[in-house]
Amino acid sequence: MIFITEKDLGLSDYYDILVKNKKIDISKNVLEKVDKSFGFLCKFAENKIIYGVNTGLGPMAQYRVDAGDQIKLQYNLIRSHAAGQGPALEPICVKAAMISRLKSLSLGYSGIHREALIVLKELINRNIYPYIPVHGGVGASGDLVQLSHLALVLIGEGKVLFEGEWKPTSEVFEKEGVTPLKVYLREGLGLINGTSVMSGIGMINTIYSKKLLNWSLTASAMINEIVESFDDHFSVELNSTKKHQGQQKIANAMRNALIGSHLIKKRGDSLFNGKIEEKIFKQKIQEYYSLRCVPQILGPICDSIENAESVLRNEINSVNDNPVSDAETGHVYHGGNFHGDYVSFEMDKLKIGITKLSMLAERQLNFLMNAKLNEILPPFVNLGTLGLNLGLQGTQFTATSTTAENQTLSNPMYVHSISNNNDNQDIVSMGTNAALMAKRVIDNSYEVVAIEFLAIIQAIDYLKFMGKLAPFTKSIYCKMRELVPVFTEDTPKYEQISILHDYLKSHNPKIVE
Repeated sequence: MIFITEKDLGLSDYYDILVKNKKIDISKNVLEKVDKSFGFLCKFAENKIIYGVNTGLGPMAQYRVDAGDQIKLQYNLIRSHAAGQGPALEPICVKAAMISRLKSLSLGYSGIHREALIVLKELINRNIYPYIPVHGGVGASGDLVQLSHLALVLIGEGKVLFEGEWKPTSEVFEKEGVTPLKVYLREGLGLINGTSVMSGIGMINTIYSKKLLNWSLTASAMINEIVESFDDHFSVELNSTKKHQGQQKIANAMRNALIGSHLIKKRGDSLFNGKIEEKIFKQKIQEYYSLRCVPQILGPICDSIENAESVLRNEINSVNDNPVSDAETGHVYHGGNFHGDYVSFEMDKLKIGITKLSMLAERQLNFLMNAKLNEILPPFVNLGTLGLNLGLQGTQFTATSTTAENQTLSNPMYVHSISNNNDNQDIVSMGTNAALMAKRVIDNSYEVVAIEFLAIIQAIDYLKFMGKLAPFTKSIYCKMRELVPVFTEDTPKYEQISILHDYLKSHNPKIVE
């Protein structure tokens, strides 16, 4: 059980709820703080002009709303803004958004009734997924459109995905005994005016980016074994001369992954012993950059993932709606905490980093495929009859195509502001788009790395290196061989790639913490 308390939620909490399907509950202290904020706003709003309570919304805030229409205003807001389009967000993204919204509201600055939190908790625990479309968010007043689809379900309307089927919300609520949320004061605006969709997806992106970094590092270590590389490019001595933390982490992880390898060589044993007399060296003096510069390439990506996690943790544990009702100071503050720039910027940086990771994987794959480059493997790591069989030739097209798509997707959303909402929202973050595009890049990259591992394990079999691998890399090889047996004949590879893809997403070698 994960409790929503005054303490921050972190990445591990999201993992436990989203992947391990742990249930959540809300502490008594949190509900009391929410009650206090609600009670304060109800009293404070009397005879005052409070945005979204007794005024119109957005550029129509200049219009007073009569007391008798204030509840209707909240319902109108939810229904009118449930205007998204496109396919539904994946269930894991919807659940992450609900967790993020629940946590922000639990801080007790939104002036909403506790029932909003309770209904959200019920949806999360029962795996009831509101229909939230991918298109609609500009990330300025938060995720207005997407969160309106969430709020629509909370009030008992719209549709939900439940037990694998799309059903009317009212039908599922009746079956599950869930009471729809009633609007008391400003539950409409309080629910939809925040960054919870983009930050929820951002947390998912961070979880899977961390795994992907570990797999890329594992693949890099195994390829260095395949070519029997020297160890100095990931040595303490070399990498400590550069002060970047990520680079040093990656180099350290490579050293740990390769402990006990009988394939990695010491430069001093062969090139520094004074016995080399050739004019043209058969032995490669330095490996290609995709093998030798792994700490320098994956290092900044490691740093970017960690920074994204820090920013997202701050975002989900912050008040990100407007206005902010502070019962302690006895005042209501109007501002822009709903603006998604922090999330948008981090998601753009993250997707650029993961695209570079996929480029590294694609270049390493190309090295394995090209016999003229590696000089130790048959073309396309073909274990069959050259000419008659084609090996992994077809898989490279998929890896190259997918990497190219990542490169195009890596153009930033953060700087693509378009004024809208009668120019009230004259500069926006596009944070939800940024998070979704980053997710697509990450998903794509798992496909590329899965293909890379298919080539790696075939190469190890061709060279008969299994017995010489480090214990760590040998364990990875053995597990993947359980999933995909060695092959010499040409067969469709899409299922084998999918098997490896699913394995990579559901496991984490954790050589970089």
